[in-house]
Amino acid sequence: MTTSPHSRRTALSVNVNKVALVRNTRHLGIPSVTRAATLCLQAGAQGITVHPRPDERHVRASDVHELAQLMKAWPDREFNIEGNPSQNLMDFIRTVRPHQATFVPDSEDQFTSDHGWSFPQDAECLAPLIAECKALGVRVSLFMDPVPEQMAAAKAAGADRVELYTEPYAAAWGTPQQAEQLARYAAAAQAALHAGLGVNAGHDLSRDNLAAFVREVPGVLEVSIGHALIADALELGYAATVQAYQACIDAGFEGRNHS
Repeated sequence: MTTSPHSRRTALSVNVNKVALVRNTRHLGIPSVTRAATLCLQAGAQGITVHPRPDERHVRASDVHELAQLMKAWPDREFNIEGNPSQNLMDFIRTVRPHQATFVPDSEDQFTSDHGWSFPQDAECLAPLIAECKALGVRVSLFMDPVPEQMAAAKAAGADRVELYTEPYAAAWGTPQQAEQLARYAAAAQAALHAGLGVNAGHDLSRDNLAAFVREVPGVLEVSIGHALIADALELGYAATVQAYQACIDAGFEGRNHS
């Protein structure tokens, strides 16, 4: 029997980029990216995410390969590599073959991800790259703004999932626009599900806003969280932080089932 995405608990994938960013400020190899990933996995994280940029400002090519080797010891967890497929991402996909590739339309010098793909403009360049990933057995997720009308086109390009870009939601948290933003994401997720896509989400999700997002946005299969989670881990430690985020997911999931 197939499990409905509405009834599946949201998975937590920890983005370890910021661990590498701190490490790169010295030449001592600490903090260790693989050690951070191990501690998060031991604490129950369902996956590890990296975004290896061409300038190696945080995770380096060597980190990606070391993490891929580490993940072999965790066959029930997932490795997600995200980035722009027109830059260096496809080289990693071809050699590492992660469980999931998340295509993000970043420029090489972009400070952080701040927008999703647009259709029909991006369909022609994305479709063959998506097809290549899928031929390698790699699931493809497209980083997308919460625009319901774009979801069917993402599916038509070959995507398996979309990752909803959640910074606007996070920015509206605690303001009068919070409910309006949640409704936007719920509508986009519903459109994605209707198109046959899985739904992921990420960017500026935190212990404050995560539970409400999981509760109100239907069918979220995975959240990828880095900056806020690593910031919390500086104070709480990796294990306690992962457990705290899992508790937020559980609260949102329970609220969804009882709403």
